[in-house]
Amino acid sequence: PLKLGTHREKKDKPVDRFSGARLESTEDGVLRGTGASAGIVRGPARVVLGPADFGRVQAGDIIVAPSSNPSWVPLFTIAAGLVTNRGGILSHAAVVAREFGLPAVVGLRDATTSIADGRTVELDGMQGTVRLL
Repeated sequence: PLKLGTHREKKDKPVDRFSGARLESTEDGVLRGTGASAGIVRGPARVVLGPADFGRVQAGDIIVAPSSNPSWVPLFTIAAGLVTNRGGILSHAAVVAREFGLPAVVGLRDATTSIADGRTVELDGMQGTVRLL
């Protein structure tokens, strides 16, 4: 039986819109997650693990973080894009990124350890990909 607020995908597996689907990349140098906010942007990755790292973010950086919460919102005003380890299309990071028009890919599981700080990346918020350049 269907329940209000649930979404079903193949084989009746429920999809968690807050955590997102777990996607594997089939292409070297490309990480896959959930496209959370449309747009394509290229820039330096800035790994931000918490508030102590906020001062390192420069205009045009692509923030790579475990997740986000309301205290992270000021960073969204200067960032070029957002990538998170956790989250789905209804996560805080996804919703706020859309409000700011900030391209975002969420739910990459190990983005903060797979993407080196300062590495140039290309983020596609529609396709849900992060290309390591």
